[in-house]
Amino acid sequence: MTLPFDFIEFFNACDPSHTLVMSDPADVRYYIDFASVRGGKVIESMKRTIVLKKPDQYTCQLFTGHIGCGKSTELRRLQTELEQQGFHVVYIESDQDLNMEDVDVTDILLAMMHQIVHSLEEEAKVKIQPGYFRSLFQEIAQTLQSPVEIGAEFSFPLGLGQITAKTKESPQARSRLRSFLEPRTDGLLKSLNEDVLIKGTEALKAKGKKGLVVIVDSLDRVGDRLKPGGRSQIEYLFVDRGEQLRRLQYHLVYTIPLKLVFSNDYQTLMNRMGGGVDAKILPMVPIHSRRGERNEMGMALLRDLVLARAFPESPKGDRPRGLDQLFDDPSTLDRLCEFSGGHVRNLLGLLSGCLQEEDPPINRPCLEGVIRRYRDNLALAVTDDEWEMLQRIARTQSVSGEDNYTVLLRSLFVFEYQDNQGRWFNVNPGLLETDRLAGASLL
Repeated sequence: MTLPFDFIEFFNACDPSHTLVMSDPADVRYYIDFASVRGGKVIESMKRTIVLKKPDQYTCQLFTGHIGCGKSTELRRLQTELEQQGFHVVYIESDQDLNMEDVDVTDILLAMMHQIVHSLEEEAKVKIQPGYFRSLFQEIAQTLQSPVEIGAEFSFPLGLGQITAKTKESPQARSRLRSFLEPRTDGLLKSLNEDVLIKGTEALKAKGKKGLVVIVDSLDRVGDRLKPGGRSQIEYLFVDRGEQLRRLQYHLVYTIPLKLVFSNDYQTLMNRMGGGVDAKILPMVPIHSRRGERNEMGMALLRDLVLARAFPESPKGDRPRGLDQLFDDPSTLDRLCEFSGGHVRNLLGLLSGCLQEEDPPINRPCLEGVIRRYRDNLALAVTDDEWEMLQRIARTQSVSGEDNYTVLLRSLFVFEYQDNQGRWFNVNPGLLETDRLAGASLL
């Protein structure tokens, strides 16, 4: 039986840059829950940590993983489930207000306040009285030599938006604002808590909400340039200044760069930001076990990911019947899933590359051409000493040390997986198929 199939909808559903928004019924149709094969119920754990806390207690949780492995989609799911539990959730995409290559703590605080206050006023209809911030914004405007509207009908979110927009685009403005705010950081945090967050949370509870949760996404993309004094920007923000980021009085979820898990400062970070609790890590979807056996559950879920995007209106059990509408042979879909290494964005990127060349059913030569280009482009970036490290990882399935992380995991040369024995690593299949690594892997 032929299943209803809309090629244009399928083409757009395979866009690897699109994050599923779980409050959107159209996106929910495409969602696949990989928790059963990823080694732990990460989102359920984060939700329980918030829901089970007493009303006057706050949490700060850290979340990380490879860029493109599905963190934003899972955080959107967390947002939806917490809203169903009665919380007001503010989802912040940091790169909307921040220049990710040049970030300081005061930049993050202002960006958070901009989006929190906007959400409280626009979505929850909770009016925030600026108080202290009216005069502060006037001083900031003078510092930036930029007009910020401070009239009788002063709009807190509008004023914040004007400031963050100017500082995002101007290095000089960022520098002047930081010089002005840095000695005032403790006072800024105190006023934010007392004048905005506590009062805002009280107003939410008066409206029947359980409290305020803020999810700060995209901070894992902060650039790793060196700050004055030789400290990396990532370590400066999350380790040296992490205690200030934790001090805000509501439930917090921060994405952090995966590099920090391999840092010598990791335990310091956990104590300062995570309250002694380890960061939650979202690994790849396993396609093989660490012993080299095919992971049938992982492969089945990756197939479902493709089939759900092609036949979103069909019952899950019926979708495999439409496989011949998408691929010339079931082995072509398996080849796609295996070569992705369980990296969701890579899978969608490869699939999208095929759809840019031909209409379904996708044939094996087309897929192999897309794979070959991806493999060759990836290999061009690998240096001789990195090939040696990759050979060692392919044999040992382990990664250690911050330097190894920086050049291997961040570049998506190596993928992380989890099972009931713990964490393990393997080289990106695109590199395993090169002559330099042929025969090196245990798989």
